[in-house]
Amino acid sequence: MQSITAVTFKEQISHLHLLDIRTPREWDDFNLGGVHIPLDQLLDRIEEVQQIPQPITVICYNGTQSYIACRLLSAKGISCQNLEGGLEGYLKI
Repeated sequence: MQSITAVTFKEQISHLHLLDIRTPREWDDFNLGGVHIPLDQLLDRIEEVQQIPQPITVICYNGTQSYIACRLLSAKGISCQNLEGGLEGYLKI
C-alpha cells in the first residue's frame, strides 16, 4: 500500500481520484470533492469503488481510517494510496 504526503497531495490534488471515507456529517461540514463512501459502507459498495479510476487516493480526517480502508481495498485488488495525516495534515500546510 502506498501513501501520499500532505504536501504532494496539495500539489497534485487536481489530478487525483479521491475517495472520502468520513461520515456523512464530516463530509457535509467540509469536503474536497471526489466520491464519498463512509468506511462502514465501503465493502458493501465495492462495485462503486471499482468504478473510480485507479490509483485512488483515500482520505479521512487524520489518516487512520483511510489507512484501514486502503488495506481493505488493496486486498480486493484495488490500487490506492493513503493521505498521510489525513485532511488534518492537509489543512495545516
